[in-house]
Amino acid sequence: MAAALLRAAKRLRLVAGAPSLAFTRSAFVARKPNYAQPNWFGVGLAFSTSAALWALLFKQHNEDIMEYERRKKERQHKCTECS
Repeated sequence: MAAALLRAAKRLRLVAGAPSLAFTRSAFVARKPNYAQPNWFGVGLAFSTSAALWALLFKQHNEDIMEYERRKKERQHKCTECS
């Protein structure tokens, strides 16, 4: 039983990787960001996505209000010819 636990612990240590790799420098963060030249594509993408989501939210809200008013009108409709 103890041997199985020891093997499982060794496997977990191997899967996690060597601790020396945690301090290596990644190629993606090797250079510092240049704040003098912003990423205008990213900025535009963020703002346009936000604007599109807000437009979708307002459109959906207006459709929901129209549907609410239609159902409210149907509930109040009391006609002898319809029933």
